[in-house]
Amino acid sequence: MPASRLSLASTFFTCVAAFVAPPAEAQEAAGEIRLDEIEVFAPMPASFGATAASAGYVGGVTGIGGTLTTVNSASAGIISGAQLNSRPVTRPGEVLEEVPGLIVTQHSGEGKANQFFLRGFNLDHGTDIAIHVDGMPVNMRTHAHGQGYADLNFLIPELVGAVEFHKGPYFVRDGDFASAGSVRIDYLDKLDRNIALTTLGSFGFKRGLSAASVPLGAGNLLVAGEAQTYDGPWVVPDALRKLNGVARYSQGTATDGFAVSGMAYWAKWNATNQIPERAVAEGIIGRYGTLDPTDGGDTGRFSLSGRWSQSDAGGITRASAYVIRYQMNLWNNFTYFLNDPVDGDQFRQRDARVLGGGEISRVFQGDLFGLPMENEIGVQTRTDNIRVGLSNATARQYRSTVLDDHVLEASAALYYENRVRWTDWLRTSVGFRADGYYADVRSDTPANSGRARDSIVNPKLGAVFGPWRDTEIYLNYGGGFHSNDARGVTATVDPASPLFNISRSPFLVPSTGYEVGIRNRSIAGLETSLALFRLDFASENLFQGDTGSTEPSRPTRRFGIEWSNHYAVTPWLRLEGDLTITNARFSDRDPVGQRVPEAPTTIASAGVTFGEGQGWFGSLRFRYFGPRPLIEDNTVRSKPTALLNGRIGYAFDAGVSLALDVLNLTNAKADQITYYYESRLPGEASAVADRHFHPVEPTAVRLTLAGRF
Repeated sequence: MPASRLSLASTFFTCVAAFVAPPAEAQEAAGEIRLDEIEVFAPMPASFGATAASAGYVGGVTGIGGTLTTVNSASAGIISGAQLNSRPVTRPGEVLEEVPGLIVTQHSGEGKANQFFLRGFNLDHGTDIAIHVDGMPVNMRTHAHGQGYADLNFLIPELVGAVEFHKGPYFVRDGDFASAGSVRIDYLDKLDRNIALTTLGSFGFKRGLSAASVPLGAGNLLVAGEAQTYDGPWVVPDALRKLNGVARYSQGTATDGFAVSGMAYWAKWNATNQIPERAVAEGIIGRYGTLDPTDGGDTGRFSLSGRWSQSDAGGITRASAYVIRYQMNLWNNFTYFLNDPVDGDQFRQRDARVLGGGEISRVFQGDLFGLPMENEIGVQTRTDNIRVGLSNATARQYRSTVLDDHVLEASAALYYENRVRWTDWLRTSVGFRADGYYADVRSDTPANSGRARDSIVNPKLGAVFGPWRDTEIYLNYGGGFHSNDARGVTATVDPASPLFNISRSPFLVPSTGYEVGIRNRSIAGLETSLALFRLDFASENLFQGDTGSTEPSRPTRRFGIEWSNHYAVTPWLRLEGDLTITNARFSDRDPVGQRVPEAPTTIASAGVTFGEGQGWFGSLRFRYFGPRPLIEDNTVRSKPTALLNGRIGYAFDAGVSLALDVLNLTNAKADQITYYYESRLPGEASAVADRHFHPVEPTAVRLTLAGRF
């Protein structure tokens, strides 16, 4: 590992350790915190949904192998499926806003991947947040639309058992796309009660879900099916049509057992993309109108996955594997008539791939000079066989090919971590992660074909001091990275203008993160945590899937503070409040400015959830998405977005419940997302730089009738 990173880490821990040496009486009083000893939040029964495998919110501490607790951070935690399902949401991916500081929004049709914001990042569709569902990666590398594209529309929230989240590049299992954070979603192996529900709502929303699990042989079979339609408030209806299914057979437990799962998902939709403010101001279109009514897309995802685990006196071994078949077509027109004043700027992006991979790990339990110790070692692999293309289109009709490439991309990673409990008040983790990448690009532009290799080794260090008076102090340091689109790594010419050379992108782009945090549980039922963080990213060239070319970027530095609070006031009442403030700047000097476009400064949320068992239940959720600079000199900014969603319902004796969700309670005329760039409307003589926004949907209601049996 680089000497500079070791030096920084050493300085980081040395400076803080001097302030946290405990008094002798604290050392004697402190005890080991274990997962089974933590008071977790008792979740409100969701208006519909399965009972979670683990209840409530557990921050920072998870058991490995049953003896030691892992060294974690103030910004990590586990969320139960029941807690996730207590949120009234517009789209499936929004349930992940239960992760403190995470914004999940949309700038296009409902079948497209969400837009993510976290820790001062506009993560686009998933560039620096790694998302896994049941051990399978959701992020798609070398994707037609954007690197790290993470489409979560196949998620069925009612099947979620738990969500584990981490912030920052401090954890050895997290590799590509995890610099800002990672989210691991696990489905349940079986349901306590079978589910059947129907939801009807505003703007043509219809959803049906059936899920059941039955004993089969020595295990359990779980089957679920979902169908959904939605038009939205748009002048051109989304006309979303979605089908979704899951089948799983499992035996045993998470530590001694196995599961095999099949998933199938298909969707088709129209898209109202972001529109320029001037078009609305001049009366050319309304707030929910579009300048290209033929934008839209379709996608499909089919997967087979399995996991196996076995524990013994020496530790636990885990293994998992998956194969996924994925395809997507997108038609977008973001600039209207900027490049082609006659036929328009619509383009089609096509992605078809088969990817497979797996992971195997072993936790060895032991001791170091009589001190409790664990060693974990693991290997991860992934291979993508991709056909990816970009073409010009008009009203979804082909006009010309920009690029048509075949990419084979493979990676392998080795990770290791040592965890030791030195005293009752100190435990540490020291580890590393080594990643290697290979790509073979065969382009229809021969000059852009080629092979590429790259590798990176990153240290991962952590320490936890305490507990003293139900308080722990966390220190974390780690290196991370994200991969770039392999086409940008081998390309030498602009495919649209082959006479023009372009700069190649680096394959792997390093990041470095630091964090100091504190977590307190001294008030019964209340968990509060505070984290100070910094994340540096190296400079890079980025491949733009919308144009098929690369563009330069600059090094960045982000530092900020996160404050998270979860309070189980009573078994039937829970309060939450989170605040993230981030300073995001380019770390080099350039007259154009130092602000990072689209980087959020302030994100806040608050919520109240009530209800237990039978009777009334409900939830009220507030989310604030602060203003953001849209260009480097900060002279153009977005407006803030504040949204309030609510749910009220009643659970009857017979297992039937009725719930009413009201989305955007205040009918806020806000924006889901805002960009600033040049476009050209019909009749305009030249390009015009303008804000382009995608509006929040107006107030909508959804009524759900659910039965559990």
